[in-house]
Amino acid sequence: MKNSVTLWVVLLIFILLVLAEGDLSDLDAKISQVVAPTSKFVSGIVFFSVPIFGVSVPLMVFWLVVASLIATVYFRFINIRAFKHAFQLIRGDYSNPKDAGEVSHFQALTTALSGTVGLGNIAGVAIAVSVGGPGATFWMIVSGVLGMSLKFSECTLGVKYRNEYADGSVSGGPMYYLSKGLAERNLATLGKGLAVFYAACCFLSALGGGNMFQANQCFRQFVNVTGGEASFMADKGWLFGFVLAIMLGIVIIGGIKSIAKVTEKIVPLMAAIYVGAALVIIIGHIEKVPGAFAAIIDGAFSAPGVAGGVLGALVQGFKRAAFSNEAGVGSAAIAHSAVRTKEPITEGIVALYEPLIDTVVICTMTALVIIITGSYSANAGMSGVALTSAAFESVIWWFPYVLALAIMLFAFSTMLSWAYYGSKCWAYLFGENRTMDMIYKLIYCCFVIIGCTMSLKPVVDFADSSVFIMAVANIIGLYILFPVVKTELDSYWSRLKSGRIKRYR
Repeated sequence: MKNSVTLWVVLLIFILLVLAEGDLSDLDAKISQVVAPTSKFVSGIVFFSVPIFGVSVPLMVFWLVVASLIATVYFRFINIRAFKHAFQLIRGDYSNPKDAGEVSHFQALTTALSGTVGLGNIAGVAIAVSVGGPGATFWMIVSGVLGMSLKFSECTLGVKYRNEYADGSVSGGPMYYLSKGLAERNLATLGKGLAVFYAACCFLSALGGGNMFQANQCFRQFVNVTGGEASFMADKGWLFGFVLAIMLGIVIIGGIKSIAKVTEKIVPLMAAIYVGAALVIIIGHIEKVPGAFAAIIDGAFSAPGVAGGVLGALVQGFKRAAFSNEAGVGSAAIAHSAVRTKEPITEGIVALYEPLIDTVVICTMTALVIIITGSYSANAGMSGVALTSAAFESVIWWFPYVLALAIMLFAFSTMLSWAYYGSKCWAYLFGENRTMDMIYKLIYCCFVIIGCTMSLKPVVDFADSSVFIMAVANIIGLYILFPVVKTELDSYWSRLKSGRIKRYR
């Protein structure tokens, strides 16, 4: 372990020197200049839009919306009727420690949550409200509720079609259920093609949405609380990224068990810190809460320009919610596949809590803070984590420091989970071996540094496009495999009601 970390540091220093050609003084500008044009090009392809009522509507957003709605209806509102049983599973009432897998239901959930409960909940919500107005919040909530059904489907399939190895480790996720599941339905060629496409996209997404965006906003908030543009770190994103990359590397070298041990502690802590801070502001302005909800509802259905305004709010709400909870993207199924269980449907049910906690609760609280403090209108031109920070600061001057701590935890835990997602996709493409795994982890840590050096716009473009493109392959596979999930659900539900499913506590 010690030798691996030492090698890690030496390699990262070497890469920094090569990038800077020996001069670190303007490394941030050099990296941004190289990466930004590629980010803009990729975003333009993924978010191809058509004009509707004067609003540029990305077709990718509706691809996710329609799939979420169909899944909710097809599984007879599983997002509502299985809610109580999901809590029992998370609590461990039906957990058999002898089942195959590496982590508990709770650890799987916290690992997946650490990948979704991140800066999308802080910076992403601020972007949605600043662009789409308060009404975007309503559509974020709707997207979260509908997304629960898609998440249920993905995680059930992830466990059902996972690979279980002799040493007790497992590998699962969309690349496995696309290839194996579609092969069962005589669509082996299509399944293999979609699996390879998905794995490649997930690797890019791990570098973008799960890494660069988190590192970028983490660094920006650090600069904000240490003097803003006058901070001694303002032009040293590479240095901040270097330290963050070393810390990240120390944890991810240990694999999913190491990651799960960290995330099961970080996720409850960071959620408590952030939600607690938001509640202080909301309770302190309790008289403004009804007005905030009125603005959210009004903006969702009667925004300026009527159809155009409503559509703009809807697009922003669904887009930011999808980036935040990743329902339909399939990434969480990779973490959930490591769970100890012999019943695939149980992890699908546990996964229902992800979009609920991520979008319906945490994103809504962020939006309320921004709206009741009036920050979205008082800070025109400000977006991302800076806008959320301004909202907190407008109430109590030292709150940005609390937010900075929460952001550090959010960002770090998200990068941990996405490091695991990317490693599994990398292994699917290039094989399970130690050398290739170390190469992947080195690449991943280098992108932490790149993310810290760039401005927000190209980072958001790359993060959004890399996450959303995964949904293309994943949702095609989900449509084909919905009947498989339905069969699993009907079987499990009937055995649960009859008492044949054993309860262990």
